[in-house]
Amino acid sequence: QVQLVESGGGLVQAGGSLRLSCAASGSIIRINDMGWYRQAPGEQRELVATITSSGSTMYADSVKGRFTISRDNAKKMVYLQMNSLKPEDTAVYYCNANIVPMTRFTVKEYEYWGQGTPVTVSS
Repeated sequence: QVQLVESGGGLVQAGGSLRLSCAASGSIIRINDMGWYRQAPGEQRELVATITSSGSTMYADSVKGRFTISRDNAKKMVYLQMNSLKPEDTAVYYCNANIVPMTRFTVKEYEYWGQGTPVTVSS
């Protein structure tokens, strides 16, 4: 059973920093793209940043220059360093990964989501 578990969310003042972590666990053959999404109250879930298995990154315009995504393939983890946080960054942040799990009969990629970790930025 593959799982993604986030940690590191919390309450921070505007201008502060937080580091989110996401750990993948279970029987995994390969982890391809990983990423972070967020969903603010009353809003749709939106892409924050993604990173390929080779380290290529992409960011939403709203977080460019403030957030940094990274990963540790050996530890099966992805991170999101968030600096210069703004009240509009307040949301539940979700880890996302495209993973090929170890199954008995097939080799196929599936998309997985974490349970989310809340981030609140006070003004």
